[in-house]
Amino acid sequence: MEHYDIIVIGAGHAGCEAASAAARMGARTLLLTMDMTKMATMSCNPAVGGVAKGQIVREIDALGGQMGEVTDLTTIQFRMLNRSKGAAMWSPRAQCDKARFSQEWRHRLENTENLYIWQDSAVEILFDHSGAKPRVRGVKTRMGVEFGAQTVVLTAGTFLAGLMHCGRANATGGRAGDAASTGITESLVAVGIETGRMKTGTPARLDARTIDFEALEPQYGDEHPAKFSFSDATQPVQRQLPCFLVYTSKEVHDILREGFADSPLFNGTIKGIGPRYCPSIEDKLRTFADKEQHQLFLEPEGDGTNEYYLNGFSSSLPYDVQMRALHRIRGLEDVHAYRAGYAIEYDYFPPTQLRHTLESKMVDNLYFAGQINGTTGYEEAAAQGLVAGVNAALRVQGREPFVLQRDEAYIGVLIDDLVTKGVDEPYRMFTSRAEYRILLRQDNADLRLTPYGRKLGLIGTARWQKFVEKKSRVESLLQYVRSHSVKICEIQNYLISLDLPPLAQGCKIFDLVLRNGVSLAGVIGALPRLAKFVDDNGIGESEIEEAEIEIKYSGYIERERLVADKLHRLENIAIPADFDYASMQSLTIEARQKLMRIRPTTIAQASRIPGVSPADVNVLLVRFGR
Repeated sequence: MEHYDIIVIGAGHAGCEAASAAARMGARTLLLTMDMTKMATMSCNPAVGGVAKGQIVREIDALGGQMGEVTDLTTIQFRMLNRSKGAAMWSPRAQCDKARFSQEWRHRLENTENLYIWQDSAVEILFDHSGAKPRVRGVKTRMGVEFGAQTVVLTAGTFLAGLMHCGRANATGGRAGDAASTGITESLVAVGIETGRMKTGTPARLDARTIDFEALEPQYGDEHPAKFSFSDATQPVQRQLPCFLVYTSKEVHDILREGFADSPLFNGTIKGIGPRYCPSIEDKLRTFADKEQHQLFLEPEGDGTNEYYLNGFSSSLPYDVQMRALHRIRGLEDVHAYRAGYAIEYDYFPPTQLRHTLESKMVDNLYFAGQINGTTGYEEAAAQGLVAGVNAALRVQGREPFVLQRDEAYIGVLIDDLVTKGVDEPYRMFTSRAEYRILLRQDNADLRLTPYGRKLGLIGTARWQKFVEKKSRVESLLQYVRSHSVKICEIQNYLISLDLPPLAQGCKIFDLVLRNGVSLAGVIGALPRLAKFVDDNGIGESEIEEAEIEIKYSGYIERERLVADKLHRLENIAIPADFDYASMQSLTIEARQKLMRIRPTTIAQASRIPGVSPADVNVLLVRFGR
């Protein structure tokens, strides 16, 4: 039996990040995939980022993950969403070339030292039962090959017992054209791991040659596009392709409703729980029955293909119903579909069975990441894969585990939500899930997380030096504006040009920038001495923007930091793993049941469990010491 430090099962977005990180940290890693031509395939929407998701991708990049760079290298349209709102809401999003995205990932993985790839399907996880609880020892494949490992990271996506539905027809498979995976769920259930079923869906793919684009409303990318990665390895996209807005109508809705009797969502065929925030078109019609129109987005799947993705039209209705409805949409009257939309059910494992490292509580050295933890989205999967791969490598190397707190990263919020609260539907990240979103902005992800990436060994020397220099430039600019004043006469013309009232007296440049309507870049242009300081120190646009956000939101940032620091005191109060909650009659029955099931490691985690009241937290504080 060939032996590895780490085996990663599945080469989706979670698996690719896990394998890449583990190998680059020095662990001898094997990546098992059913098809080497489909690594990190964008099975659904060919886009990365969006609200909260874009922040996650920048955090992945800041830690030394690969998704940001791969996205930049394959972007065909870039937009910074929510620019009209506050900086905490700004969210990068990129439309990608689906084929090139997968090819770039494969190229990187095939050329990563310590990383080996085996094309086969895993059918069983092997365990050592000699200890107090099972410990993973390897994997068996469909071809009968066994591989040994100290740790295993499971990232099987939608493939475990995958079942696809289109009307009353169904077929086994992990996605269209790919077989389902069997055997793994059974081997996990045998060691006491709980499982459930979830559902997701995808729309029909359309042939651009049969679309009347002149009848559609184009949606263009940013005039001056940014990018995801903080590294110098990528550049902003040069040539962008437009997306298009499409609208349904009452006639379209009436046709779709004709197929409801044959819908597996409505006739009881599908048992899995679907995503609330990415519903199928039939779900939209039932939930928003009074709406006569829904907005859809027609998005290109690449620069060299005619395939288009109709975002917002996921469906498991019969194919003929889908097509009749599509032909009643303006611009799609003669459209040809490459394939129909369908729904897919798959096995998942409730994430309350995991530690914050994403290691199983029931089985030592077994890690779970991605959709099998009850999440939805490439970004959420990639973030989990990175954390699981890092922690698997740290376990092999005998180093301390890596856990991000809720005030450090959206990734920390994601994982804490999963392991503390669990899921009752596919989990999707939103900015509203984070209580410290002013701290967790997309622009400062590198300042927050790159030191962690360097410590883990995922950030190289050249990039680290670039980060140190950037941080120094931002800090020097902030120090300058805090310590230098501006006179009324120096800034009067600038304020007049903005129709702003003049200064009553001189003030610090910092306080001037705090005023509504005043920008740091504008002040730099109006003050030659400040402009000289910026030029002399090589301070660029990104550093100026970072400094301005820190200035504008300084009060809010300080307030959030104080709240976070108070909660950190609860994070420092540990609860023994084997504590007997049943003996604490002063806790409510619900709290005892939830605490016994989830087994929080700190008072802070206990306080976030649904059903544990503030009164219950006070009881725990008395027991474990304030």
